[in-house]
This record gives sequence, structure tokens and C-alpha cells, in this order.
Amino acid sequence: MKKPELLAPAGSLEKLKTAIDYGADAVYIGGEAFSLRAAAENFSIDDIKEGVEYAHEHGKKVYLTANIFPHNADIPEFEKFITEIRPLGLDAVLISDLGLFDMARSLAPELPVHVSTQANNVNYRSALMWHKLGAKRVVLAREMSFDEIAEIRKNIPDNLELEAFVHGAMCISYSGRCLLSSYMTGRDSNQGACAHPCRWKYSLVEETRPGEYMDVIENERGTFILNSKDLCMIRHIPELVKSGISSFKIEGRVKTAYYVATVVGAYRREIDRYFANPEGYVFNDAEYGELCKVSHRPYTTGFYFGKPDADSQVYTSSSYIRDYDLIGIVEAYDESAGIAQITQRNRFFKGDEVEIMQPMKPYFTQKIERITDEKGEEIEVANHAEQRLFIPLSQSVVPGAMLRKKR
Repeated sequence: MKKPELLAPAGSLEKLKTAIDYGADAVYIGGEAFSLRAAAENFSIDDIKEGVEYAHEHGKKVYLTANIFPHNADIPEFEKFITEIRPLGLDAVLISDLGLFDMARSLAPELPVHVSTQANNVNYRSALMWHKLGAKRVVLAREMSFDEIAEIRKNIPDNLELEAFVHGAMCISYSGRCLLSSYMTGRDSNQGACAHPCRWKYSLVEETRPGEYMDVIENERGTFILNSKDLCMIRHIPELVKSGISSFKIEGRVKTAYYVATVVGAYRREIDRYFANPEGYVFNDAEYGELCKVSHRPYTTGFYFGKPDADSQVYTSSSYIRDYDLIGIVEAYDESAGIAQITQRNRFFKGDEVEIMQPMKPYFTQKIERITDEKGEEIEVANHAEQRLFIPLSQSVVPGAMLRKKR
């Protein structure tokens, strides 16, 4: 068995470096145009250069998303875009539109092309056709079972890679090809500006009784009938590996660096644990616990074990579960003194019990005994955003380590 790639989202340069530090094999990013995540910070040309350089120094890869559904006016701009990114050393570009695919292959034939999940790939004939056109990888639609994935893998060439989402937000529409946002708000999800109306509260109104709102289910607050739970497949690493998926993809380019670090770290450790002893592998339930420490909706296994049922939706609320806060990021550590310099991200107090997580290591817990500001004065509470502080830690840490606190 070949160890699959762990592919992480990177909505900014900071998140790219975080993902790589915490164990991702590759990251996917968006440029300032043609990406389906307009809400992400996204990457300038200089950012892409720096990100690719950082990734390659660590033996990792960077894929650039260009997966919008373009209109005629986008075509000349895409030609300029490909010309700009061609010399940057990217490891692949993700595309969903056939015309843009053809342009990328013609203008930058040496640049590998991955077919985006937006292309609705749900069968092996579609995958074979993309391969004939020159695709190196097909990103499967989220609406696929293990049996369907195995059948695709059996009917395509060995050198055509399959990528699939294993964690993150789900969409109510096939592979995210939704018109609801555009219809209701004028924000086109297929151009990267989705307003997420599937997370809104809905009630039923009968035509001859305007203003009389009836609940779709027995709930006085209405119902969130389109609101899916989040995908989480960390308990099923063996099944994912055996299905023939080449790349395990985590959703979340608009998520925080803390989210990226936590989720990537958990999947990295669990994948490595499985490959260290496939025959004797037992899932470490602590890693599921880690995934519950980030902002998330209740979890589901999506379509992997068959079509989702009513238990895959959240009918009572669109809010996230947020049990932990990121309170600081380590900028430096004085080994001799045992003092960490941190940048504050959320308020915390002297005496708080905190958890410290860092790349490729289990977290540890300690009480904050002392907080010192830049003037060397002890303080009782860290309540200024981005404040530089110094605190003693019971174990050594590396820059980029994160401190979190239970709410």
C-alpha cells in the first residue's frame, strides 16, 4: 500500500506554513482570481512564490485552484493568469471547466492539471475522459460511496490519481454547483462568492396565508432543512486507504490557522499510526477528541457508507460547536529560562489551565503561573489583541506552537 497524500487547505500564507509544519504533504491555495473561495485571503503572485518556496524546502507540494465556472469575459483574463503563474513552480492547478482545462494544457503543457470536484466526477467513464485529455488527477464529487470509488479505481489507469474530501463542511448541492446563493442574494457560488443560504433558517408558507409561517418540523424556531453536518472520516483511515484514494483532502480555506493545525495534526498522526502497523491498527479515540476542539458542526460520514439520511442534517441551529479558544501563538522559546514569547489571540488569565499543541507532538496541559508583558511587568490578564507576552512553560516548544483554552 502506498501512503496517501494528506492535502490541507491554505487560505493565506500563514495557513500554508502552518499546514506544512503540522504534517500536510501538500496544500491547495487560491490566487486573487479564478478561485472558488472569494472569502479567503488568497494569494498574490509574490505570496505564491514564497509559499511554493517554503513548501518545496520542506519536500511538500502546492496546488493552485482555478475552478470557477467562467463567463466569456473571464477567458482573456485566464490567459493572462496562466502566463503569470506558469513560472512559479506550482505542482498542479485545479480546474473544473473544460475550456479553461484546454487553455491550461495549451499555454502551460508542463503544468499538471487536476480536475476539481466542481466537475461532478461520479463515474469511471468521466474520469477516463479527463485522463485522455491530459489530467493527472481527478477530485471526486463528495456524493460518492466507498463501493463507487472502488469501482472507479478498478476501471481507470494506475497513473490517474483520485482525490477525495475526508473532512470539513458539506454542501447541499452536487459538488457545490449551487444556484441558491445567486438567486437569493446575487452572490454567485460558482464564482466564489457563496452566501451559504443552506445554513439559514426556513419555515413553510402557504400561498393563500401570507405571513403565516409554519414549522417544517416540530420546532418553534423553524428548521434548518438544508444544513448538513460536517464530514469527518478520521475513524475510517483503513477504509479510505483500501478504496484507492491517492489524496485525502481537508476542506477549509476560510478556516483559521488553529483549525488547520489541529485537523491536519490529527489526520497526520492517525495516518502514520495506521501505516506503522496496518494489521494491528486500532483507532486512537483521542484524535477524534482533537477534532472536537475546533469550531465545527456535528460530524457525519457523508456518502461514504451510503446515501445520507435525516441524521446527517442539523435541523435546530446553524451555529458551530466552539468549546475551545486559541489564546496565543508561540513566537520564540528561551530554552535556558523555560520562557515562551507569545502573541496573544484571545483573552486569558493568570491561573488558567491551558493546552499547548505543536507540530508532530501530542499536546500537553499546564497552569499559567505567570504572565509578563514587554516591559517586564507581571500582569493578571492578557486582554489586548496581538499583545506580546512572556510565560513560563513546563516543556520546551517550537515557534508556531499554539495555546488553547477550554471555554
